[in-house]
Amino acid sequence: MTDQYAELDAGLERVIELARAHLGAVKAAQGRIEDDDLWQAYVALNNAIHAYDEQLLAEFGEVTPWTVEPIDPDEADRLFGLSVGGLNGAGPADEHSRIVAVRQRRDYRVPSVSALLLAAQEARRRSVPEDADPTAVESVAEAVLELLQAGDGTLGALDVEQLEPLDGLVTVSETAEPLDTDDYDDEDIAGPFAPAADEVLVGRVGDHFFFPSDAGEQDRPGLNN
Repeated sequence: MTDQYAELDAGLERVIELARAHLGAVKAAQGRIEDDDLWQAYVALNNAIHAYDEQLLAEFGEVTPWTVEPIDPDEADRLFGLSVGGLNGAGPADEHSRIVAVRQRRDYRVPSVSALLLAAQEARRRSVPEDADPTAVESVAEAVLELLQAGDGTLGALDVEQLEPLDGLVTVSETAEPLDTDDYDDEDIAGPFAPAADEVLVGRVGDHFFFPSDAGEQDRPGLNN
């Protein structure tokens, strides 16, 4: 006697089997981004759940708690550009580097050292408990570092009236290996910023600041690209 629900049972078993395979891929990936095996397991589980949900709906008018849409693996790989070389490296190699190095330099003029030290001291005071006595900010460089640490760590944290921005430069390069800060001593100024031997410069953008000569213009410097 034929089980009229055999296909439905088989669909559920496939969901369970692929859920176990997906969990195994998750464990094996250990948090790696763009792991091909994990991606394939995810797509297979997603599509098995969708198929089972459709079977359940057609047979009984019921649905599962899962809300998923079918995924075309080939189309998803094309849109999201999973790893270089395609799944498991079977596809053609990507001619472009997947790592870019962006380097930025901005110089600043300090109109008043005492004003800058005071601003940095205030930033340091806000970063410690109220009953603590923060150490004094003693140099211009220390003051700038304090402002960076008190902000978000980007040059935007230095957009204060105590600093006048001068020219800046940004370069973008293609590189084979990402930066590993542990490879350089804290005192090494040039090392982390030195291009690798095989690095390819894509382009550079220079920012030129000017000081308005018209007294009616803004007091802060303006950007002239």
